[in-house]
Order: sequence, then structure tokens, then C-alpha cells
Amino acid sequence: MDDFGKVQDESMVIEADRVRDMIPHRYPFLMVDRVVDVHLDHSAVGVKNVTSNEPHFQGHFPNMAVMPGVLVIEAMAQTAAVLVVATLGHESEGKHVYFMSVDQARFRKPVLPGDQLLLRVTKQRNRGSVWKFTGQGTVNDTVVADATFSAMILDD
Repeated sequence: MDDFGKVQDESMVIEADRVRDMIPHRYPFLMVDRVVDVHLDHSAVGVKNVTSNEPHFQGHFPNMAVMPGVLVIEAMAQTAAVLVVATLGHESEGKHVYFMSVDQARFRKPVLPGDQLLLRVTKQRNRGSVWKFTGQGTVNDTVVADATFSAMILDD
């Protein structure tokens, strides 16, 4: 076991309190409740429990609450940021990871209150501080969104 979480079958689980240590996002913009199946420098799965009391549901949409697609992509990016910090180690905790691009984003099904959104991210490559990922969001084993995105980790 290490400081990032529990080791289970060669993968790590990063609980909510460690996620908050690792990335600077906070409610209402923290989109990841925990990160499971972390394989350093390779992949991770974020878990987002979608609840009806989240502020974006007040206006998106009042009669049919749907999680905005851009927030699904943001949740993928936050999962990727946790993977980057876990890979780089403690010295990278709290650093900001900024989006550089989002490509081939597709939204296939709506994400609704009560859903558990799983966010699978896989590192494609990194060069210096720039990292590229593919991501896929699923609810009940059904793909709801996918995208390719890149981000840069910066000293602020």
C-alpha cells in the first residue's frame, strides 16, 4: 500500500479525500468521487455518482435533468489529472492540469440523476508536461460519451 490508495491486484484505488489532495477542483466543480483501477502511467477509471442536487441540473434542464456533455468530458479530464499526479508523485499534487484540446467528442446517451458514471481514461502518450488521453464514459456498461483530449500540467 502507498499514500495514493489501496493496492488491489496491481491496481490502485484512490478515495475521495486523496482525490481532493491531488487535484485543486472543489465542489461544485469536482466531478470525480473516487478513482479506481489505477495503473500508473497507463490508465484509470473515475467514478462519478450523479445526484439530482447538483447545481447544473437547475437549468439543464428543469423538466428533464441531463448532465451537460461538457461536464462529462471535464470528469474524464479530472480522472486523467489524478492519473497524471499519481504517476508523477507527490511533487505534482495540487498543480493545475489545463485542457489543450478535445477531439472526436461524441455524446451517445444522456447522463441522468441517479446514474453512476464510470470514466475510463487511457494515456496515449506524453511529452514533457503535455499528456494525451482517450476517454470513455459509461453508465450500466452503455457508452454515453467518448473523446480524445490533451492537457498540460503546469507550475502555477
